[in-house]
Amino acid sequence: MSATARQFDVVVLGAGAAGLMCAATAGQRGRSVAIVDHNGEPGRKILVSGGGRANFTNLNCSAANYLSDNPHFAKSALALYEPRHFLELVEQYRIAWHEKTLGQLFCDHSARAILEMLVAECERGGVEVLLETRVVAVERAEQGGFRIETSRGELRAAALVVATGGLSIPKLGATGLGYEIARQFGLKVIAPRPALVPLLLGGAEQAWTGLAGVAVEVEARAGKARFREKLLVTHRGLSGPAVLQASSYWRPGEEFVVDFAPSQKGVRVKLLDALMQQGARRDELALRQALREVVPQRLAGFLAEVVAPERWTNAGLEEAERRLHGWAFHPVGTEGFEKAEVTAGGVDTAGLQARTLEARSVAGLFFIGEVVDVTGWLGGYNFQWAWASAVAAGREV
Repeated sequence: MSATARQFDVVVLGAGAAGLMCAATAGQRGRSVAIVDHNGEPGRKILVSGGGRANFTNLNCSAANYLSDNPHFAKSALALYEPRHFLELVEQYRIAWHEKTLGQLFCDHSARAILEMLVAECERGGVEVLLETRVVAVERAEQGGFRIETSRGELRAAALVVATGGLSIPKLGATGLGYEIARQFGLKVIAPRPALVPLLLGGAEQAWTGLAGVAVEVEARAGKARFREKLLVTHRGLSGPAVLQASSYWRPGEEFVVDFAPSQKGVRVKLLDALMQQGARRDELALRQALREVVPQRLAGFLAEVVAPERWTNAGLEEAERRLHGWAFHPVGTEGFEKAEVTAGGVDTAGLQARTLEARSVAGLFFIGEVVDVTGWLGGYNFQWAWASAVAAGREV
């Protein structure tokens, strides 16, 4: 061992949500812990989350709210540490919070309260936080454990926890370090891709961008996934909660389907029913008026132009109705990692223990949080995965 090497029980790479939570958990169990991050401050992504108020969990969390090559993998960690457990911690620190729709919990004031809580928990556990510290190399130590060469010297640890996140929002410091470490130790990485990300429209569909700013409740579908929330038209394509949710399931070359009038209380909405009545007026003006009953005026005018049938027959109107309930967009791509809230894909769960997040083939090596191939829905689910996977590893190291 180098004379200058510093020895710890645990070294955590990444001072984001998962890294801080894991370090605090391990430190409070009596482990000596160092957490390493190349940024100048911890938790930068926490601070910008939830519009600056941190949607820190979701009361309705279950494994069904996550996308992974192994849809069952997240169950163990999520059962070990539930939303109520994190909420108990939040209330211990007297952080004011409120519930929005669909079980989403937010801070009343600033996301910084969550970050300060996590930092305080690390302090309680005696965790040493090494910021502005770049990881140069990681390797197995001859005496067991790991040797971590950093820009501030060499660290040694019996356990190494990789909590480096994904590739989303690179301006906050995202890198592919976690994937590199996984591959170095023989773990498979599912190709990372942007998730919870706006979609781009091209070709003739760019005409939609003239409606930038228009928002409407829809049901968005990508593959077998369906999400009923707001769609927002942007100057480049489509965004809003419904689009972000479904974007995680969309693949290039596939259609992205939108129902502009989703069912109400299980009853299908008949947009053009008024035009189908005997003696009813049938022209573009009548069509526009019917659509205004359900969608915003600008959108109603646009849709009326593009779905107006060549012949105003029952069959023509029925075809227009069908299109409005299953409008097929053909996105040319996404806004990329720069605008993606999270990264889908990552370290293959087949190489990890579900209960501990430890690598099956490398004792003492753990991967937690966004770097793992477990991606949550919009609405606090990704934070809950960060807390749960962090606690699972923190209780094991």
